[in-house]
Amino acid sequence: MIRTRRAARRLLAAASLGVAGALVLSACSADTSSPDATAAPEWDYTVQTAAPSGDIDSFSWVSYSEPYSLDYAYAFDYADNQVLSNVCESLLRLNPDYTLTPGLAEAFEHPTPETWVYTIRDGVTFHDGTPLTAADVVASMSRHLDPEVGSSWYSVYQNVASIQQTGDRQVTVTMNQADSQFNLAMGGAAGVVESAATLADKGADYGNSSGLVNCTGPFELSEWKSGESVTLTRYDDYWDASLRAKAGEVEILFMTDANARVNALKSGEVDGGWMIPTDAISQLQSSGKGDIHFGLNTAVGSLVVSNLEGPLGDERVRRALLMAMDRQGILDAAAKGYGEVTDVLTTESVWVGAGDAALKEAFDGLEEYPYDVEAAKKLIDEAGVTGEEIVIATAPISNDFTVISQGAAAAAQSIGLTATIETVSPSAYTALFSDPSAREGIDLFYTSWYLSSPDPLEMYSVLRTGEFSNYGNWSDPEFDALVNEAVAIDDPAARSEVTAQAQRIANAQLPWLPLLQGPMTLFLGDRVTGVAPSVAFMYYPWAATIGSR
Repeated sequence: MIRTRRAARRLLAAASLGVAGALVLSACSADTSSPDATAAPEWDYTVQTAAPSGDIDSFSWVSYSEPYSLDYAYAFDYADNQVLSNVCESLLRLNPDYTLTPGLAEAFEHPTPETWVYTIRDGVTFHDGTPLTAADVVASMSRHLDPEVGSSWYSVYQNVASIQQTGDRQVTVTMNQADSQFNLAMGGAAGVVESAATLADKGADYGNSSGLVNCTGPFELSEWKSGESVTLTRYDDYWDASLRAKAGEVEILFMTDANARVNALKSGEVDGGWMIPTDAISQLQSSGKGDIHFGLNTAVGSLVVSNLEGPLGDERVRRALLMAMDRQGILDAAAKGYGEVTDVLTTESVWVGAGDAALKEAFDGLEEYPYDVEAAKKLIDEAGVTGEEIVIATAPISNDFTVISQGAAAAAQSIGLTATIETVSPSAYTALFSDPSAREGIDLFYTSWYLSSPDPLEMYSVLRTGEFSNYGNWSDPEFDALVNEAVAIDDPAARSEVTAQAQRIANAQLPWLPLLQGPMTLFLGDRVTGVAPSVAFMYYPWAATIGSR
């Protein structure tokens, strides 16, 4: 299935309408006119599921892993943010169509290239009943600058010179240089606001299963049973009537075994879940217990090159490994054809505001990596690394993790490398993204890397020299210069033209190995409805919209 640029734009345009009910767009299918052609599965994009008929006392949900942390400074993965998005709120709100609108900041201004001024919303209370103040905003944001905290979102704040209260309900952020990305990130975890008093009181226990959190969202985090579940309870004094929770309680269960998750959905034991294993889609569609939906996604499935000290430090070896992987075969096995192979690290859905020239530069005439084992072997011979070992980390999260790790290992061995697969728990796998010590001895690991803002520069910013998420410490001066130039450009169309040049460098040098992209998947049981099946569930209070079917 190839989704054209026109189809991607049509999806975004329809999503921006915000219509109620089940609005779907047909995706294209493979050409089956040839008897040798393999038909891609037929499926539709859903922008919004049907509106609820009313409130519901409670519903249950399933997650592939327990959160690493619910401290917003460390919430960096799906398991963390799908909980936090319903409990804590940011200065801006990232909507299911990937637009940004006011959140806890009712307005913002950009009076100079180096200044962002936020007007804090009045009448908002934390879950303990205390009012939201500008001082809370300053305290919450300042944690990202504290080396003792070690925020996973420090890169968003790296150009910040000061964060100050400049009025009763006003906070001013002054930058060392122009930074277009800072405000765009205020719709995600980097823009979350917590009570300053709670942060001081909880200390090191903040955000864990004993300290919990105290935020302003439509649900309160009322219980965290370590290793089992979290329970969210409706906050009746929530400020935004349009997002008042329709459920009195939500229980999110942790099930690390993919089969257990699927069986729980098939049996009706739980009411829904995100990121459905694609090998289970047909089972769930025929279960009679609910519906599968496919929604907007910004994620690209890639192999992160986390060690450039070994054989993968040679660009020829990275190219050879990608060419030795039958990516279409991997897509068919790992995602059952729900998606397409890609040679870049961004989806066109995040190029919001880009002009036609920028899109052409970013996506047309790129370096391609066709499946060619013999050509790949020649590159390995040229690099002189035959027989050297690479270690690939994986976890029992879903079928794609297994297929991709095994496919990468088989590809490596087919061109003369030695490959070892190291299987870790889902929680240990999450640590690969936040703890450098967890990556020791690991050369490759798979990620479905989503973007939390409507701008492709977010992806390439994290690959600059020295960035927190530049896990392999890749470095290219020309790339860094382009990204830094783009960061300083406010106009999204002009910025995208420079970002497109950075995308071409990453496409040629492969700091990560791009594999595939596909839709966000969601299962809704027959008791519930009302949610938009968009990857924005990471930051948008998706559970608040779910009610009785």
